[in-house]
Amino acid sequence: MKIKQLQSLLQEKKIDLFLAASIDFERPDPELTYFTNFRSVGVLAIPKKGKPLLVVPQMEAKAAKAAKNNKVQVVFPKEKKPLLTFLAEQFKKQKINPKKIALNNTEVTLQLKDILKKTFKASFVDLGPQLATLRATKTKEEIAIIKQGYKISDTIFEKGIKQFKKGKTETDIAAFFEYEAKKQGCDLAFPVIVASGKRAAEVHHVPIKKRLLQGFCVIDFGIKHKNYCTDTTRTVFLGTPSKKEIQIYNRVLEAQKKAISSCKPQAQASKIVEQVNKDLGAYAELFTHGLGHGFGIKIHEQPNLKPDSKEVLEENMLVTIEPGIYKDFGIRIEDGVLITKTGHEILSKFPKKLLAIR
Repeated sequence: MKIKQLQSLLQEKKIDLFLAASIDFERPDPELTYFTNFRSVGVLAIPKKGKPLLVVPQMEAKAAKAAKNNKVQVVFPKEKKPLLTFLAEQFKKQKINPKKIALNNTEVTLQLKDILKKTFKASFVDLGPQLATLRATKTKEEIAIIKQGYKISDTIFEKGIKQFKKGKTETDIAAFFEYEAKKQGCDLAFPVIVASGKRAAEVHHVPIKKRLLQGFCVIDFGIKHKNYCTDTTRTVFLGTPSKKEIQIYNRVLEAQKKAISSCKPQAQASKIVEQVNKDLGAYAELFTHGLGHGFGIKIHEQPNLKPDSKEVLEENMLVTIEPGIYKDFGIRIEDGVLITKTGHEILSKFPKKLLAIR
């Protein structure tokens, strides 16, 4: 998306080009996807000046060109040849001799780095932190895609909640959410969490093929729509909640709402976390994870909302706000929030009032 900004950064740091490589269909490089809209095997080279080059296998050429990014030139070897070798040949033809190449070390395996060092006689530098900061604020196009993703996600939530009345297992419910996402042409942003009863006390519970337990049930679900993630969590109650259980749920809900109301440009992430802990009162010690995180091409991006966070919210950032408490039960409520010029916009619209399913 922000190719010009990246090229300015390369020029500032006197780096010849940036390389991103997806060598596995199951693990596409997020930077390659971000800059090309293409999510498969390929190698992306973005020089400090000029048009970026995307090298793909011949069988992927049509899909790469259909990704609709006119700022990137797509090429492919007509004979069987390693993509990096072919890229090196393209550099030679164009009289490009990079001496300093930037990578995102968090996305580069040791095997790939070894191949890069053998293919290119250059020094390599890590640009991962700068790239994370670059992606932290979203463009109008990205925001439009993500908003559409939330509309799809909300529709799936509405359908999914109705499945609980049929007395199914956790895996049945999780499979339904995944099936509906696939029907809409979307992938999952992460494995669906359906955690009922005492199992809801596990923050990242893996659904099991056992009947749903009575009590609070956490559903954490997100899709990947046009390569961009959504992330929503709702907690319902299976059975009839007591007054105490309703009070505890509403304590979390009010803390979440108040935290969202604090989301605006120049708000300090750590201050919002501090406020939530104060609002949870005695339950704060049962809040065992971060308050939220940025999201976009990846489900976890900058900024991070943790007690020791130094980050400040900016216009066009996207964050989740997801306080939770966990003991012999679990409650978590999460929304995706867009930071606007004067405040915020909640992207997940599915209702948050405690729903009792009897």
